[in-house]
Amino acid sequence: MCSIHVTDPASAFDFYTTVLGFEPLLAMAEANLFIVTTPDSGGVGLLLEPSDNPVAEAYRRGVYDAGLPAIVLGSPDVVEDYGRLRDAGLEFRGEPAEDPSGISAVFDDRHGNWIQLHQD
Repeated sequence: MCSIHVTDPASAFDFYTTVLGFEPLLAMAEANLFIVTTPDSGGVGLLLEPSDNPVAEAYRRGVYDAGLPAIVLGSPDVVEDYGRLRDAGLEFRGEPAEDPSGISAVFDDRHGNWIQLHQD
């Protein structure tokens, strides 16, 4: 399991499942505990960590303000995902770009993070 600090875990849970295509794994609103997983069997869990602790919020804000991706998500087709997510209204820092490591695109997840899509 991995975690990512978000500004609102419940809202991020909805976004990560409906827009990004993750599957719900656990939603306990009373505990502010929300986990999604990748749709493939044996997928990785992603804990949508609340940033209500000042240290956590300072970290999340610092990474975001520096323009650094909080997490890198693998994609079988970055160009296709870019088009689908852009059409869904997401803000990208630019069009997909290719370098020796593959093709990447970075978008704002609307919950306090830059997310990088990457294709080998």
